[in-house]
Amino acid sequence: MIAQPVPNLERLPAATPVRIRGNRRQALLVATLGFFGGFAGVAVFGPLVPHFSDLLALSPLAAALLAAMPNLTGSLLRIPFGAAVDRFGGRKPFLLLLAITIVGMSGLLALVGFAYPAHMAGTYPVLLGLAVLIGCGIATFSVGIAQVSYWFPQREQGGALGTYGGLGNLSPGLSTLLLPLAVASLGMLAGYGMWLAILIAITLVYAACMHDAPVFQLRQRGIIPVAASLARYGGGETIPAGSAKEGLLAAARVPATWTLVAFYFLSFGGFLALTAWLPMYWHAMYGSSLRVAGLLTAAFAIFTALVRVGGGLASDRLPIRYALAGNFGLMFVGLLVIGLSHDFALSLAGTVAVGLGMGLQNAIIFKLVPICVPGAVGGASGWIGGLGALGGFVLPPLMGIATSLVGGADGYARGFLPFAALVLVALPLVMSLDRWTGRGAR
Repeated sequence: MIAQPVPNLERLPAATPVRIRGNRRQALLVATLGFFGGFAGVAVFGPLVPHFSDLLALSPLAAALLAAMPNLTGSLLRIPFGAAVDRFGGRKPFLLLLAITIVGMSGLLALVGFAYPAHMAGTYPVLLGLAVLIGCGIATFSVGIAQVSYWFPQREQGGALGTYGGLGNLSPGLSTLLLPLAVASLGMLAGYGMWLAILIAITLVYAACMHDAPVFQLRQRGIIPVAASLARYGGGETIPAGSAKEGLLAAARVPATWTLVAFYFLSFGGFLALTAWLPMYWHAMYGSSLRVAGLLTAAFAIFTALVRVGGGLASDRLPIRYALAGNFGLMFVGLLVIGLSHDFALSLAGTVAVGLGMGLQNAIIFKLVPICVPGAVGGASGWIGGLGALGGFVLPPLMGIATSLVGGADGYARGFLPFAALVLVALPLVMSLDRWTGRGAR
């Protein structure tokens, strides 16, 4: 069952001060930095896959599986690790994921240093295992979402979560732009070694500066807090479920959780899908060079991430009751334009509309989590962040099927139409969200 506010059982002499370590602004800054480092694994591993594919003579399916593995495992791990925040707080799960990512990246560098390129034969299973480890950094997202949610009151969570998700999501776009420059100037081993050093530094900063929200610090001291007292200690008003399992089960019993999963599947999963699809689209449809196609895609990723920051801040100040439908409308129109247009400028405008809708939607969805699922924020964040991110793994094959059926350059444009159809199907669910939660967003 969803955790309810417990009686005021705080057993603490009135004269005894309670010192809470850290504060919410510090927590937001450090959590965002940690997610930025962990999420870079997608962009860091991907550029090496074509090299490995050529050396190992991989089939297209084997190469695609290798490229997708970090995103797949990172998405799935968001579910248990996000739910674990309700039981352990966010610091320990976050550090564990960063540490595993460091192990994976260290192994990849060792393999490149000792085996690349002459002795790579038979290393495909090793590469798959390293991809799994590096993908663990992606799972820091749901941990940080819950972690930040427990630090901030609901009236400020839109801006806080938008900042966290938006700035953290800049990581793949910036890595895509900067990593090739580092490799070109320093060499592959030194370029990737520099990224590993940055990740280790980020992990050390996180370990030194991050503290769990007051509700968890009080629990560690044997104090059972109530929602009304948490603001006094500088935290949010939400009381978490007692365990990761309870958090997942409690969130799963709330219909709104699955509605938000579907919404995030299309907005954030769609964002991941388009970062993989757009380079092929620009190259095949308009003959853009691979470099220009990559720059256009990186610009899309950075723009969408920055919109998420602004959307989160706006959601704390403006009514959001009709924003979900409006954002889906932007996505639908943009996808439809891209799918039917033969004009470069018009297609570019369509991608701007899609990025705007996705960025705003991603910000608002996690603003609604504490409102719709107040007793299991960690569990709901795990479900939404994990299953939602799987859109990045599921949508590209769906778009690819449409592309194959149509054929030619136009096929790459028509591949956006099934995605547009899914957005259209999701629109009626927006109206049901208020009815299922019994609360209603303001």
